[in-house]
Amino acid sequence: MESLLVHISTFGHGVAATLFGALAIWQFQRKVERNDKQVWLVIAITLTSFWALSVAVEGFLSPIARFTETLRNFGWLAFMFILLRAGEGRDEPKTVNSIYVALAFVLFGQIIVDALLPAFAGSPRLEGVTLYTSLVLRMIFAVGALVLVHNLYSISARETRWGIRLPMAALAAIWTFDLNLFTITYLTQQLPVELHAMRGAMMAIVAPILALASIRNTEWNITLSRSVAFRSLSLVAIGSYLLMMVVIATALQIIGGDYARLAQISFLFGTSIAALLLLPSGRFRAWFKVKLAKNFFQHRYDYRSEWIRFTNTIGRPGADSAPFHERVIKAIADITDSPAGILLIPDDSGQLVLQSRWNWSSIQVPARACTTRTIAFFEDSSHIVEFDALRADQDDKCDAAAIPNWMISDERTWVAVPLVHFDRLTGLMLLARPRIDRTLDWEDLDMLRVVGRQVASYLAEARSQESLSEAQRFDEFNRRMAFIMHDIKNLVSQLSLLARNAKRHADNPEFRADMIETLQDSADKMNGLLERLSQHNKAKQEPPKPVKVRELVQSIIEKKRILHNMETTQIDDLTVMADPVRVDQILGHLIQNAIDASAEDEPIFINARRRDLSVAIEVRDQGTGMSNEFIRSQLFKPFASSKKGGFGIGAYEARELARAMKGRLEVESQEGGGSRFTLILPLAKRLSDGNSADERAA
Repeated sequence: MESLLVHISTFGHGVAATLFGALAIWQFQRKVERNDKQVWLVIAITLTSFWALSVAVEGFLSPIARFTETLRNFGWLAFMFILLRAGEGRDEPKTVNSIYVALAFVLFGQIIVDALLPAFAGSPRLEGVTLYTSLVLRMIFAVGALVLVHNLYSISARETRWGIRLPMAALAAIWTFDLNLFTITYLTQQLPVELHAMRGAMMAIVAPILALASIRNTEWNITLSRSVAFRSLSLVAIGSYLLMMVVIATALQIIGGDYARLAQISFLFGTSIAALLLLPSGRFRAWFKVKLAKNFFQHRYDYRSEWIRFTNTIGRPGADSAPFHERVIKAIADITDSPAGILLIPDDSGQLVLQSRWNWSSIQVPARACTTRTIAFFEDSSHIVEFDALRADQDDKCDAAAIPNWMISDERTWVAVPLVHFDRLTGLMLLARPRIDRTLDWEDLDMLRVVGRQVASYLAEARSQESLSEAQRFDEFNRRMAFIMHDIKNLVSQLSLLARNAKRHADNPEFRADMIETLQDSADKMNGLLERLSQHNKAKQEPPKPVKVRELVQSIIEKKRILHNMETTQIDDLTVMADPVRVDQILGHLIQNAIDASAEDEPIFINARRRDLSVAIEVRDQGTGMSNEFIRSQLFKPFASSKKGGFGIGAYEARELARAMKGRLEVESQEGGGSRFTLILPLAKRLSDGNSADERAA
């Protein structure tokens, strides 16, 4: 059986050596542009071929086989490192670089240990320690290499993963097999001959996979994602922890003697308690994040993810989210891991006052937070103040006299970020000291300047929106007042005409009766205007109801006849669906406009006729008339008037009131030939048969 396994191992490794040798020659002779990735790929394939050949010729326990296996691992490790360094979009994560260096040292140590093994052949204890050390080093490398394979694949952008999927799968297969082989050897303290024999066959399968991968991705180009790289470090930490446990436990077993088991249990218990105490700690996580970013990455921030988080915090409020200004503070504070902050913004007088707090209720902010000198300093310089440097008199760019004492005296105050928009200070952000204190570097300052300008634009936009909303409320109020004033103006005009006519017709009893009725009507309208002005007036307009046209028009004519000569040619006895108050208001506007446009001796004609399923009430004068251009562009536009001192809202209000009753207002006019305004209202319908009463009478 053993001889058969030896033959299988020899044959399998021989085939693997042949395939990898042919693959190396083919890869070397390909007509592609040479680069470091392709050179190291050829080197790794060649070293793998040499290793497989040495196992086939000398056996897997021979020194040459151990040495070439180490060289094989080094070749593939270098190939992955070159892929990582050449990745597009890479930010040079030093932590991953350090793992590559550590594994290179593991391989170097493995060579030294394997070289010392023959020297300790005469000492069983030293030989056993050396064998265990070599085995542990191989396990460490296999775990570390698998972590790096996962890291390289996971940090690749989705659109480029296809190019390295096959080679990463091949390398993962190699080192997964090795890890199982070495782990079983470590646990059983026996050589698994069967696994050693199948190792060559497995490598022979890997060779064509690498050939196919080389065809799919000739240039070996990949794009890296830094955010995923950062998250993948958890695997590195876990792998490192497990390897440390294995090494220390093995060392304790070798040197512990009779107390080896007790030492191992104590060590495992102590490390578990330490992990339970440290991992939930916010301070520890903050410290770890700072140290990781400082020592393992060239750039502190992943700008894409930071910008997405920043804009989501400010621009995507949820149902239970904090107010806008608190979100602004949090958006900037999260960038530097600051736990709290306050926002100062200018008031109406231009003085900075406290606008909002975020997790910082202890800081005492005066009513007048800053002086004029403070505002001028930040507007001119846009300087980010580090209070620790200011307290130590190390900030040469800062005007110390411009910084209020209450900011400097509070030791939690860490950074002041000016929010400048078009050379105007829209706010000042104070950030509290983070859990793990540190000084700001150039990257922090650049980041805070950019987000500060962005936040300044948000604050300026918010302030503009508030001003616009306030202006709209005032505009709406002014618009309502304009309508009220227009109605008052009409009443004043009526009363003025009434006063002029009273001088001539005061002795006429009929005139006196009409005058009293007109005065009463004017008083009623004034009371109605007062109700409309009241902020407590919640009255709604009456819904349309059947109204007799003849009675309504005759009533209006009788009230207006005292002011001006009114004539009718036809008033049909019809019923419309309307609000009589609104109809009275519309006709009042139209008649008053006709009076204003007509001479005293020129009558105003009022007619009411049926038009299909509607009623047309006409008000016609012989006044100055209007141009087509004025009718088209200005007549129904609010606050546009051709009359001196006019408000320009009479026609607009009349049209809107007509629309509210599902009617419309038509106009015909000619310059010098008078004007005709026609109010169209729907006929009333019978609910029983759906026909109008007037339609049945006809």
